[in-house]
Amino acid sequence: MDDASNLAPEVRETAQRIADMEIRGAATIADAAATALGAQAAASDATTPSAFRAELDAAARTLHDTRPTAVSLPNALRYVLNDIEGDTVAELRQSVQRRVATFRDDLDDAQERLGRIGAGRFTDGDTVLTHCHSTDAMACLEAAVEAGTDLEAVVKETRPRNQGHITARRLRELDVPVTLIVDNAAHQFLDDVDHLLCGADSIAADGSVVNKIGTAGLAVSARDRGVPVVVAAQSIKLHPKTLTGAAVKIEQRAAEEVLDEEARADIGDIDVANPAFDVTPPRHVDAIVTEHGQFPPESVVVLMRELFGERVEEPWSDSGPSLNDG
Repeated sequence: MDDASNLAPEVRETAQRIADMEIRGAATIADAAATALGAQAAASDATTPSAFRAELDAAARTLHDTRPTAVSLPNALRYVLNDIEGDTVAELRQSVQRRVATFRDDLDDAQERLGRIGAGRFTDGDTVLTHCHSTDAMACLEAAVEAGTDLEAVVKETRPRNQGHITARRLRELDVPVTLIVDNAAHQFLDDVDHLLCGADSIAADGSVVNKIGTAGLAVSARDRGVPVVVAAQSIKLHPKTLTGAAVKIEQRAAEEVLDEEARADIGDIDVANPAFDVTPPRHVDAIVTEHGQFPPESVVVLMRELFGERVEEPWSDSGPSLNDG
């Protein structure tokens, strides 16, 4: 049973805000998705365990379909829905709430641990180039500043949504000197920086990094200039399905983010491509920093197997094992 008609308002609202990028950043998306599942469990008036679980499945599918590339979203849903226990609706509801609370606590601790590990890569006087906005990357910079490290930053604006403005504002709140540059100027500034630091939306089993469009080309340029490429990513961004060779789906965003209707009418009949992400091969990445330590990209598969085993199922999927089974 797929009872989408019984979705809690919080689920619909959260899904819309994730789709509209009002909620952004992998950790923030994961937190919001888990919280929404908790809201669904609390609001459910299901009278049988099977109906209750069907509502959770429907809520998870609604949330999952908003951002196909941000793997932290299905990982959050997977964490909450896997291993919930109970023979009654009340017991299942309590189990969901416990798993949501545990996940959110672990998420907070993970970013703090990651930040402390990543901060060790920076020394006094370093200049860091950033791309897009990543709470994991920011955690590394925040921890470094809190430890007394003197840093400067070159921040790409990151078109078309200018997420770099968020990074610039957060860094100025930390009193870090910031130079904001247009995306096309990044190559010119690589001689002036000591690190390229970015986040990730997904990391594949082979160490490939899926991140905001423009990351791959920037990483190639950085390696050519001898600038270390560091990816900050919590383990919730590891993509379990790639263990079986599945490809990471690249999200295509609305054309209106790039070209408004007035400009389109002025230019004429053209197509607009707006991929949200690209894939950086592992050979262009020096290190992936997680809450479990730093890893060469080729070794991240070991961590993935430790955390997820070989299971890649999505428990809310119609095509996979269902929570209604049994």
